[in-house]
Amino acid sequence: MKFSRLISGENYKGTKNYIKTQTYYEIARTIIYFGISIAILVGGIITTKTKRNLLTVVAVLGFLPASKSLVNSIMFLRYKSLSEDKAGLIEEHAGSLCVLYDCVFTSYKQNFNIGHLVIKGNTVCGFCESEKFDEKAFYEHIDQILKNDNLKNVNVKIFTDINKYTERLDSMNASAEESEDRTLSVMSTLLSVVL
Repeated sequence: MKFSRLISGENYKGTKNYIKTQTYYEIARTIIYFGISIAILVGGIITTKTKRNLLTVVAVLGFLPASKSLVNSIMFLRYKSLSEDKAGLIEEHAGSLCVLYDCVFTSYKQNFNIGHLVIKGNTVCGFCESEKFDEKAFYEHIDQILKNDNLKNVNVKIFTDINKYTERLDSMNASAEESEDRTLSVMSTLLSVVL
């Protein structure tokens, strides 16, 4: 268990089993935050024998980050990491491509759980385990995000068929090298907007 991950999971976004492991950290952080606030509240009431004290104010303010952490925990509990068998199959075909795992893109209308993404230059391909994936809505959402970050002409394709996805990975590995700066720019933008 990494203590720094209780504070922020930013450095672990895109890693294998990120959603699964981060869920535990989010729950632990929520319990700690609520525990501290409740302890301060109870301590204030016991020492002053009244609810009207400065520690009650501090405890109530402590419930704000605790509540935010609870919302994050609920969000993480709603999604699952990419299954181990599919992750293993994808790893065999991903080669040296820049990869991201467990990306949940949130929008005002709906959320998109993409189990795996690869980025190579202006090309982003992904795999989603859900057959009900709304491609059109996702493409509109991600296109707007990339354009807002001045990343134009990025081709995005999400597959729901694992065999077609692995074929695409093989062809991306065989294709000519792309700009590493462009790949890192696209990856940075995508990581900045995922859960």
